[in-house]
Amino acid sequence: MSLETEFERVSLPLENSFTISRGTQTAAENVIVRVTDDAGMTGIGGAAPSAHYGETADTVAAVMPALLDAVERVGDPHALHAIEAELKGVVNGNPAARCAVSIAVHDLAAKRLGVPLYRLWGLDPGDAPKTSFTIGLDETERVREKAADAVEAGYDVLKVKLGTDRDRELIDAVREAAPDARLRVDANEAWTPKEAVAKSAWLADRDVEFVEQPVPAENPEGLRYVYERSALPIAADESCVAAADVPAIADRCDIANLKLMKTGSLSEARRLIAAARSHGLEVMCGCMIESNASIAAAAQLAPLLDYADVDGSLLLAEDPYEGVDLADGRIRLAEQDRAGTGAHRTSE
Repeated sequence: MSLETEFERVSLPLENSFTISRGTQTAAENVIVRVTDDAGMTGIGGAAPSAHYGETADTVAAVMPALLDAVERVGDPHALHAIEAELKGVVNGNPAARCAVSIAVHDLAAKRLGVPLYRLWGLDPGDAPKTSFTIGLDETERVREKAADAVEAGYDVLKVKLGTDRDRELIDAVREAAPDARLRVDANEAWTPKEAVAKSAWLADRDVEFVEQPVPAENPEGLRYVYERSALPIAADESCVAAADVPAIADRCDIANLKLMKTGSLSEARRLIAAARSHGLEVMCGCMIESNASIAAAAQLAPLLDYADVDGSLLLAEDPYEGVDLADGRIRLAEQDRAGTGAHRTSE
């Protein structure tokens, strides 16, 4: 068997500018990977690099030829562990770049067997939780409008970005616009430990479910301080990159939050989930702002999760790829009518 590979960079404008405590973006720079077998069947993957983890579209493009050469050397899309090892042999960092290739190869392997990826893994689509819809930082009235629009569109699980001196005002605006919604908040490392504990008290009064990454990942003892005193469960995101990080956060949080773009492969994502379970943690899968070329793969993991935050493609003005139907937050794996991850060009 022989494999042909290619990649392209795409700039994806957002529906609205998206702001978190670290900054604002108006477009997402993704890299799309395609791996084709000698029968003409193609697997699709995507990279959504984050400068916070040391990657950009430039770095992904720089290492991608060597990564794709490694896939062609192996030559068998079903040799998933061999391919993962080859990719790590090329570059141990660059997880988004490696993950794009991993997704494409998994997609192709499942397509060759004629089944959706979640079925290849033996998962029950009925176990998939709803995905949250993210409300980024903005002027208070605009945040209120975004929350109201999300609820009107059927999203009843909202994740609210915080990390400002208006946090209480923002969460009150969202709660007024969405009185019945399930709310989660994400500070993206913006709070001090004492600030996080204090804010958890009034967030609990507003029926918030949990707080994601309240303090910097570089302050593990601060995370422990918050975990031991918080009125709400704590999710670790920036503090949890790969499966090897799970033991260190197990006594500092309630929820491990994985992202495919942090883990470097779908296999590593599943290892992280297993490690979290073995340490008694709940599990969430988050995302960057991504095309369905990669979001569709994250959706395949949904039956293994307690919480899903895979709305990255929903924030785009236009996506050249379609994937698993996420309208109103339901992850409709059972309705997936395509083998593999379900990702395909919108024109197909």
